[in-house]
Amino acid sequence: MATSGALVFVASFQPDAEVAPQTPPVTREWPSGCTVNRQELDMRRQKGFSLIELLIVVAIILIIAAIAIPSLIRAKISANESSAAASVRQISTAQITYAATFPQSGYAVDLTSLGPGSGNASCPGSGPTSNNACILDGVLASGVKSGYQFFALGDSGGGTIPNTEFVSSSAPLNYNVTGTKYYCIVTDGVLRLNNAQGVIAPDVATCSAYPVSQ
Repeated sequence: MATSGALVFVASFQPDAEVAPQTPPVTREWPSGCTVNRQELDMRRQKGFSLIELLIVVAIILIIAAIAIPSLIRAKISANESSAAASVRQISTAQITYAATFPQSGYAVDLTSLGPGSGNASCPGSGPTSNNACILDGVLASGVKSGYQFFALGDSGGGTIPNTEFVSSSAPLNYNVTGTKYYCIVTDGVLRLNNAQGVIAPDVATCSAYPVSQ
């Protein structure tokens, strides 16, 4: 049986998935004719500190430092001077205790004799002696404390013991930096003060010439 007719060919066509067209980077025309994309533009818009702003901050810091540092130095000097006055009184009290403990010697001949001895932090196991009375602590007996130097001297007045007079004195290690006042006490127990730059009072006569501290 013959069949006639056109041969029908049916084909199905599945198009590829649609691909979204890529958006080209946004560009901006500059007067010079050059172009920059959005990423570059965003980077240029990020702001930091300008040189002027940094200079202003530095200037403010310097002004604050110029005001604060002298005040801190004066406060430190005041604290050192108060400590020095108290230490001179302590040395004088130690001298009175020494003379009562060692009446054959009278007042201690030097500052070291009032302490535990050179290099000792505490009294030796053998106990106090006229050379190391262990009345003062090792720091003060060393002669330097809180920006000041200290001095003590027992004097017989005639070159023989017992020593019947003493002077205890102090002076700043660095004038106008660690202190500005010179304190001393002699046998009468009165605190004296010298405001002028000088040297530590080395004897009873020098200290006695200082004005009485108010």
